[in-house]
Amino acid sequence: MRYFTHLFQIIKVGYLFTRCELPDNFLPKNNKSLLNKLLNYNKKKKKTFSSTLESLGPAYIKLGQFLATRPDIIGSKFAKELANLQDDLPKFDKKISEEIIESEFNTNIHNVFAEFDAPIAAASIAQVHTGKLSDNQKVAVKIVRPNIEEKFDKDFDFFYFLADFMESFNPDLKRLRFKESIQTMQRSVQMEMDLRYEAAAISEINTNMNENDEYVVPRIFWEKTTKKILTIEWVDGISVRDREKLIEKKYDPKDLARIIIQSFLTQALRNGFFHADMHQGNLLINEAGKLVILDFGIMGRLGEKEQNFLAEILWGLITKNYKRAAEVHFEAGYVPDDQKLDEFSQALRAIGEPLSGKNANDISMANVLTQLFEVTEQFNMETRPELLLLQKTMVVTEGVARDLDPELNMWDIAEPIVKKWMENKISPDTKIKQGIEGLSRFGIAISELPNFLNDARKTNETFNRFLEESQSRSRQSQNYFKRNSFWIITVVALILLVILITG
Repeated sequence: MRYFTHLFQIIKVGYLFTRCELPDNFLPKNNKSLLNKLLNYNKKKKKTFSSTLESLGPAYIKLGQFLATRPDIIGSKFAKELANLQDDLPKFDKKISEEIIESEFNTNIHNVFAEFDAPIAAASIAQVHTGKLSDNQKVAVKIVRPNIEEKFDKDFDFFYFLADFMESFNPDLKRLRFKESIQTMQRSVQMEMDLRYEAAAISEINTNMNENDEYVVPRIFWEKTTKKILTIEWVDGISVRDREKLIEKKYDPKDLARIIIQSFLTQALRNGFFHADMHQGNLLINEAGKLVILDFGIMGRLGEKEQNFLAEILWGLITKNYKRAAEVHFEAGYVPDDQKLDEFSQALRAIGEPLSGKNANDISMANVLTQLFEVTEQFNMETRPELLLLQKTMVVTEGVARDLDPELNMWDIAEPIVKKWMENKISPDTKIKQGIEGLSRFGIAISELPNFLNDARKTNETFNRFLEESQSRSRQSQNYFKRNSFWIITVVALILLVILITG
């Protein structure tokens, strides 16, 4: 029955797709195939890809937002189009929110909030109300939509069916790990539906901040927060999209653009944990002129390996040492072994050299990153979701900043953050520190070696007892294994030890 439900849905989606332009990877490789002809029979495409996804509902909007982070799958043109996809849906009744609050806290709503007002905004997963606590503190209360998990589960079940179907006629989607991308998206959405994760993200961003940072995040009220409810302080401010009002209030748009870019880079590069949905609707300017960041449902994280990779690659491009930049890709395992280092170095040169001699404000850092990721297809590189999310957020953040300052000099603004970060990441002191940490991990692992050997001996004894109790076809074969099993298991344990040390 589920198969026929999916089949009906694919016919519905397919019909809507005939009315809009589609990314190349969503079309069959064989241009003469019947499916290709069906998808392209309507030459006058009246709708955009993003508006088509919007018409299909909340899960498809989330799919569009996720695909905006994957220019390697849908191309730069569609990634830019989907980057502006707004998650804006009709509000549900206030009474339903009140019932959810009373169910979550097992008490009357007036024992939770002194005031609870009508919803002010709604998205695919939750909607936001204003309210007040007993001490008159104004708060924003986010409530998860009722039955949303079941609806998303049903849609994701279809997305997996669709991914299998699309991979069957376009093998490139397998290389791009399209189905794995759906899994990643599903995990992300599941975390979004548990508002305790969003509260934890706010807490981590706040912990990472220092007194010199020019951005702020709301305070969390943990005692008023559950899986389905998030309560944070209400923050007054002017939206960054209201440029005229900001100027009227004597804020300098150029300085605000600088703050937005540097705040994002500080999170991503210094802290390795960044807000990945930096569109205008999530950014305010408070009375002190600081950037207020809201809605922490989508976050990005860069591990130490990814941070070092970015530092080395940017340094290689800045110093025009393209071969070193290429080597970094190979050392990180991002480029398959069957590819040639010199050819990859040449591809990086093709990106870097056109930048020479250009004015800094004519160069988009986001476009440079986009070009870098376009090379992945040519060299059969596996996609790096964390770096693609960084690139997508950079595109959106740069666009927001340019709306405030059309003459934005991205490189001048980014330089102090990037320079300090690169000095920290690739300086000799850092390399020595990393070496010491590596030796420390080795020492810890060596100290655990007796435990490994002891466990191996115990396992050997267990195996011996099992073998003595079992019937064997060949007594000789059994005796051989009994004599040597300790050493076999010990070798396996040592191999695992090496993996732990090097991993």
